[in-house]
Amino acid sequence: MDLDKLMNKHLSRYFDGSKTIPEETLQQLLKFLRSAPTSTNIQPNHFYVLSTREGKEKLAANLGERFADNGEKILNASHTIIMTTRADVPEHHLESVFAKERVDGRFPELAKQERWEYMTRDFVNLRNYTYKDTYHWMEKQTYMVMGLTMMAAAELGVEAMPLEGFDPVTVDKAFNIRETGHTTTVLLALGYPDAAKQYKTPVSRFEPDQLFTFA
Repeated sequence: MDLDKLMNKHLSRYFDGSKTIPEETLQQLLKFLRSAPTSTNIQPNHFYVLSTREGKEKLAANLGERFADNGEKILNASHTIIMTTRADVPEHHLESVFAKERVDGRFPELAKQERWEYMTRDFVNLRNYTYKDTYHWMEKQTYMVMGLTMMAAAELGVEAMPLEGFDPVTVDKAFNIRETGHTTTVLLALGYPDAAKQYKTPVSRFEPDQLFTFA
């Protein structure tokens, strides 16, 4: 990964609608997305991968009136991922996580798996009843997954643009997302930049002495 190049470029805000991510590259990216870590392996996400004109038009039409300008970005992107997060952690979700871990042999000994399950339940209860921030905690996992996926996209030569400019109520309704126990958290548009619309001015960030404290 060329870190110097990444540090001195703007995120692409406009895509070249004539270019499509090759299927092999897309599958590599989705494989990475699937493997991205979450706290206690809670895996609170479901991802809607939009590649067809119909899918992208549905999303663009349901961003909400004040966010209509983002429609062009979605329509010209090769793919857009609707990244959703569970609204809560029902027992059946925990059981699904534990069952998959057991099938995959995540822990070599049953006693260790059982200890892990006990600790996970205890941590979820802490979020539910002590901190009372279960959804916020899971939403943070979604953003962590998105950040890692953006880095993977850069490694594969794909531009990734996060979008928070949308109405989650209308997006959820258009794709029947809430019926699954999830809600839309953030959108991630993927593709190749429209060179004519890219910012060419310097990236502006605070100086190091304003950002870092060493102890």
